[in-house]
Amino acid sequence: MAYPQETRLKGRNAYVRGRMSMPDAAVHAGVSEATLKLWKARDKEQGDDWDQARAAARLAMGGLGDMTAEVLEDFILQFKRAMQDLNNDTSIPAIDRAEVLAKLSDSYIKTMKAATSSNSNLARLSVALEVLEVLSKFIQGRFPHHVPILVEILDTFGPELSKHYGA
Repeated sequence: MAYPQETRLKGRNAYVRGRMSMPDAAVHAGVSEATLKLWKARDKEQGDDWDQARAAARLAMGGLGDMTAEVLEDFILQFKRAMQDLNNDTSIPAIDRAEVLAKLSDSYIKTMKAATSSNSNLARLSVALEVLEVLSKFIQGRFPHHVPILVEILDTFGPELSKHYGA
């Protein structure tokens, strides 16, 4: 059975932006889960990876980015405290101090690398989605009569962003 493009977009948006499970997104769009999965697979072949877009949408809304920042902040505070303790404790022999310092430095480097190394396209897509969210709020506040057309444009533009950023 052939479905209109609007139905396909409704399913994609429910999964990507609504963060619904595949079965729930399928029900929301009024199609079978198998149909939605088929669309998802075909779109991925065309460069629109729904899972990457979903991850980017989550980052744009906070989610993982906020959690990473919080964990990183806690780690840095602990690191500073450990460095202060190491500097203030004169009873530690120089060789032991050097060993502790090396371990702290290694831990710091690994943590910073893990926190900052991510898919750069995913990060760029996340920023693009955040800009679109700010634009949407601006238009809702200043030009509410244009909201229906904006929604129509954004629904069809989302997959294009995913293709552009390879997410």
